[in-house]
Amino acid sequence: MATRTQARESVIGLLYAYDLGNNEISKFIDELLEEKKIRNNQKEFALNLFNGTIKNLSTIDDQIKAFITQGNLEDIGSVEKSILRLAIYEILFENLPKAVIINEAIELSKRLASDGAPKFVNAILDQVKKA
Repeated sequence: MATRTQARESVIGLLYAYDLGNNEISKFIDELLEEKKIRNNQKEFALNLFNGTIKNLSTIDDQIKAFITQGNLEDIGSVEKSILRLAIYEILFENLPKAVIINEAIELSKRLASDGAPKFVNAILDQVKKA
């Protein structure tokens, strides 16, 4: 059975594809989650995260923009942006401990993103948490 971490990782992949312009990704979500063996409760969890993030993308992106110290939203890599979007959605809209959400995002950024990503992700999410 898949873990919440695996479900989040799958959502990051979906958000990444969405960010690259694949707005039709929602047609393939079931197949993509099944391929990663994300089923039952974890599938429901992943779908909730993906749909909630997309639904609230404008609010989430405003949070990112508010705390970027250099450049703009388009300058952030798609993987890093996807990790931030998911974590900010969870911080703002889900009833989970913020420290857990931030730690999970940092760990995922260590595995999936560039070398400087964990520090960057932590800095942005820490500001969102405090806001």
